[in-house]
Amino acid sequence: QVQLVESGGGLVQYGGSLRLSCVASGRTFTFSRYAMGWFRQAPGKEREFVAAITTGGSTYYADSVKGRFTISRVNAANTVYLRMSSLKPEDTAVYYCAVRLYSGSYYRDDNYDYWGQGTQVTVSS
Repeated sequence: QVQLVESGGGLVQYGGSLRLSCVASGRTFTFSRYAMGWFRQAPGKEREFVAAITTGGSTYYADSVKGRFTISRVNAANTVYLRMSSLKPEDTAVYYCAVRLYSGSYYRDDNYDYWGQGTQVTVSS
């Protein structure tokens, strides 16, 4: 069992920045061994991939956030971050972190096994 807790969401103006955090825990869970991802879901829309980071630190991004968002991880703190800048109203969504325990595309949410409760990000125009 793995628990993921996101934080850092909030209300920000167009062009602003936020940093989301996700802390992972579990009795037998070794954070450094697994890829982590961030997804988001806007009202009335399906959940979509935002970013992922592998155990080796390789990163993947959705085209819509490339150059604006940065995913990183600190294994010693069991934490994955999502730094978001140049935020736009269309970035408004609930943001979720997730852990991929096995294999499969980083871009597909059905390849992730545990999810956090989400944190709301609202970008005002």
